[in-house]
Amino acid sequence: MNDTLVVTTFDWVPETPRGYVRDLRVRWALEEAGLPYRVESTPFRERAAAHYAHQPFGQVPWLVDGGRSIFESGAILLHLGQRSAALLPTEAGPRSEATTWLFAALNSMEPAILPMTVLEFAGFTPDMPVTQPFEAFLKARLGHLEPVLAGREWLAGSFSVADIAMADALRLLNESERLAAFPACRAYVGRATARPAFIKAHADQLAHFAAAD
Repeated sequence: MNDTLVVTTFDWVPETPRGYVRDLRVRWALEEAGLPYRVESTPFRERAAAHYAHQPFGQVPWLVDGGRSIFESGAILLHLGQRSAALLPTEAGPRSEATTWLFAALNSMEPAILPMTVLEFAGFTPDMPVTQPFEAFLKARLGHLEPVLAGREWLAGSFSVADIAMADALRLLNESERLAAFPACRAYVGRATARPAFIKAHADQLAHFAAAD
């Protein structure tokens, strides 16, 4: 197996999504684990057949590990967790809990966060009738997560891929005031994004896209 993992992301994206494209999650995990990797680019504007061969929906990122190509950030995080105890505990109980919370971040929290993010990007405000059901759904999910995070530093004891997925999803709410009503969630995002691995991954992504301007 080649020791160097390859992460592919877009060669360029508009200003707004910079810092939030999901190759950030993969970069963050690789930095936490200290695994060697390099970043390659695929065109943003013209997505060729080779792109869809790796990512059937024309999205990014994908990870090449030896002869395997893996897409979807959650699947990549789980794969990397299996390679590094810095990302996923080795003991069965904590490992199961971290895996559970990884899926909770992707299936329970992120689907509640993204609709409001997209609606606000399109110019809708939380007080509009069309957005109110989505806003209520998001607040309910945050309300359930708040007492969990009030009682622990990280989701599964030690920091894991679950925290990368959850904190990155919650980060989208930093642009609004929603987390002000959920101080444990806000503090959790602050802890996660203060980690050196996140800071480097975030800066590297911004530099990657800026270099193509």
